[in-house]
Amino acid sequence: MPLGRMFSVLWSANALSNLADGIAFVSMPLLAASMTDDPRLVAGLATLYALVRLLVALPVGVWVDRADRRTLMVTANLLRGGALVALALTVHLGVSSLVLLYATMAVVGTLESMVDSAALTMVPSLVGRDRLDTANSRIAAGQLIADELAGPPLGGFLFALAAAAPVLAMGGLWALAGLVALALPVRRPSRASADAVVPRPSVSAEARAGIVWLAHHRVVGSLALVGALASVGYMLPFSILVLVAEERLGLDGTGYGLLLAFSALGGLLGSALAPRLRRRLGYRWTIVASLALAAVTLTGLSLTRDPLVAGVLLALYILHAVIWSICALSLRQRLVPDELLGRVGATARVLGLLGLAVGSALGGVLAAVDLVIPVVAGAVVFAGCCVLAAVTLRGDLTADSSRHSDGHPVANTPVEGH
Repeated sequence: MPLGRMFSVLWSANALSNLADGIAFVSMPLLAASMTDDPRLVAGLATLYALVRLLVALPVGVWVDRADRRTLMVTANLLRGGALVALALTVHLGVSSLVLLYATMAVVGTLESMVDSAALTMVPSLVGRDRLDTANSRIAAGQLIADELAGPPLGGFLFALAAAAPVLAMGGLWALAGLVALALPVRRPSRASADAVVPRPSVSAEARAGIVWLAHHRVVGSLALVGALASVGYMLPFSILVLVAEERLGLDGTGYGLLLAFSALGGLLGSALAPRLRRRLGYRWTIVASLALAAVTLTGLSLTRDPLVAGVLLALYILHAVIWSICALSLRQRLVPDELLGRVGATARVLGLLGLAVGSALGGVLAAVDLVIPVVAGAVVFAGCCVLAAVTLRGDLTADSSRHSDGHPVANTPVEGH
């Protein structure tokens, strides 16, 4: 089903960006490892990247609501493309350093948050509300193919050719994504907001407006809470999955990579099934069923030592994750006013990132006792999420988003560009 030329442009820019992300997933740790033998400094690159994305999420959400989103996508992609081309030049000339790599990835993390948020908030303006599930499914499928299936092996291949090669490829792909995004429509201010002179609130005040809106909206707030808890449940087993693969499934590094690649196929199936399931079951029961599937698959993973069975279970687990993500995102896009999409999405993202951090830390602590415990704990968390979603996501989930669940109108913060 065609979704229009403008959506195709957005999808293409996003796919190019995702391919660069996939290359970075493999090549950046390899580049760090070529500069230092200290595993703490190599692992610190990923820690820095996650921390930067957490710290900038709320301010970025404000700017996505303030400014033209196409301009943000174009500018941020061109800037991170330029930063990576400059880094590639230093690597090629042999004058790069770990400090420079860290600084570059901090800049890239900030700009990636801006691109991702701007892209997701543009989707409702490019497709009809009744087609959001299909649009988000196609974006998810493109991301899985580029980020998890094509990007990582390409990054490893390019690094084997030359250390600077994957860095240059990433910079080129991000710059190309920025140029493609130039074809997207500019968001025009409404006549009322263009004529009125309204003092702009501070960034912190506008960020708080998004937090307050989320906290008072029954459906969107519940989705954010379930998402945060699901992030804990996700990282409990996945933070130590490599150890489970080695010690319980008997897999070496190659086997572990194949296991992850096979599980990504479940995500592709999930992206195809999500719109159909949502139309048949509705948002509430599709979300509940996906969370229940996560609990079941993690329970099975805790019991098996067969790598083939584990591969099927992980594929079903990633299938759940994609279906959940598509439904939660589509609901948020339906229910949140356009002028708040960036800030509300940023608040939900912060909760999810905090959940990932908590789950990762707990997974390590529990695995020190027994490797099975984090997997079982993840299943328990998802069972709780399933119950919470069934209780809170009731009634008409696509009701008028301009009101709270108690029927009172929401006061929107004035935002430039609307």
